[in-house]
Amino acid sequence: MTHKYDFLIIGSGIAGMSYALKVAKHGKVAIIAKTTLEDANTYYAQGGIASVTNPWDNFEKHITDTLDAGAGLCDVSVVERVVQEAPAQINELISWGVNFDKDEKGNFDLHREGGHSEFRILHYKDSTGAEIQTSLIETIRNHPNIDVYDNHFTIEILTQHHLGQVVTRHTPGIECYGAYILDLQTREVLTFLSRITMMATGGIGCIYQTTTNPLVATGDGIAMVARAKGEIKGMEFVQFHPTALYHPGVRPSFLITEAMRGYGGVLKTKDGKEFMQKYDERLSLAPRDIVARAIDTEMKNRGDDHVFLDVTHKDAEETKKHFPTIYEKCLTYGIDITKEMIPVAPAAHYLCGGIFVSIDGETSINRLYANGECACTGLHGANRLASNSLIEAVVFADSAAKHSVPLFKKFSFQEDIPDWNAEGTTSTEEMVLITQSYKEVGQIMSSYVG
Repeated sequence: MTHKYDFLIIGSGIAGMSYALKVAKHGKVAIIAKTTLEDANTYYAQGGIASVTNPWDNFEKHITDTLDAGAGLCDVSVVERVVQEAPAQINELISWGVNFDKDEKGNFDLHREGGHSEFRILHYKDSTGAEIQTSLIETIRNHPNIDVYDNHFTIEILTQHHLGQVVTRHTPGIECYGAYILDLQTREVLTFLSRITMMATGGIGCIYQTTTNPLVATGDGIAMVARAKGEIKGMEFVQFHPTALYHPGVRPSFLITEAMRGYGGVLKTKDGKEFMQKYDERLSLAPRDIVARAIDTEMKNRGDDHVFLDVTHKDAEETKKHFPTIYEKCLTYGIDITKEMIPVAPAAHYLCGGIFVSIDGETSINRLYANGECACTGLHGANRLASNSLIEAVVFADSAAKHSVPLFKKFSFQEDIPDWNAEGTTSTEEMVLITQSYKEVGQIMSSYVG
């Protein structure tokens, strides 16, 4: 079966859905979700979204903080664009129904996180990602120009290779015509033809043994583009979040937001001693890469499997108010964070590299764009500044929409693409073999690639 759409969006997080809402005014849109729209990394983002919104802050400070965190490898022009366009995109999120916490005066209740010199993190309690995801889903589901395909797994993107041509990394003018997509319920492989395709499949966290990412974060989009001979960049830059809740056997690891350290949480060893003064003058508010390495060093030197994050010195009711989700989650493991320190350890969290894109979100393959964690925009360099990912997604969704909308009608559907050829495919009789290989990859990645 063949479907035709002006815009084909592979992925269901903020990167894909915000792009969908921007282009749906101009053409027919399909969103492909591996499981459901709710099951995306966006949903699990606790801390918030970074933007200059208060009079004490300014663009230059946010730019400097981002460049410092990125270890000199950020694209300065991209950093400037994202920071400067962030406030307008915050307003658009609000217009789509997203709520952010405000103080008694009606101003945004801003948090400060590691690596930030000012309070600039907009949030909704400690479940900002869930608020954004839920609001966008409601708007998406009610949009007449957007069709959602839940439980559909994208196998590969379509290029000249599927027309029988030889395509290499040196082939000029590679084009994307859509994708082969598996309906996980009927087991039928469908052909989706499109004028424009947006890859927004998220990161690679689940190829690691320990990760904060949901189980869908397996790097599918990056692999598809690599197989199609697209340019991939910066895959060595995998960020480990320093404070995932330590509870062996639980996957994914529950994230203890950066905002908790901004709130006043202090990192300590098992004997209750602070240690960040040995590594950075910003102490527990240093950027993620510094804190993660410091924790890892302490764990290795002491032979411990975790450290602690302590907020017991803070007002108990304020802690519950600011971090209700974390408070309730920790209680399920028998930890009252107002009275006991939280056991934490680093976990694979965010890919700073990915599918290389221009400042307009274009990949090296014509008619193919990429956004979100699967894309390497140049914003993050070697290390992402806390809460810069969500704002990157909406700014680049806007850039990609402005670039692709004037172009899409110039492209026609490639009617010569053949139906999926199932010849040579097999069904595995013993899934345990795949499970075992999957676990082995996770162990190798966690031990030697991070």
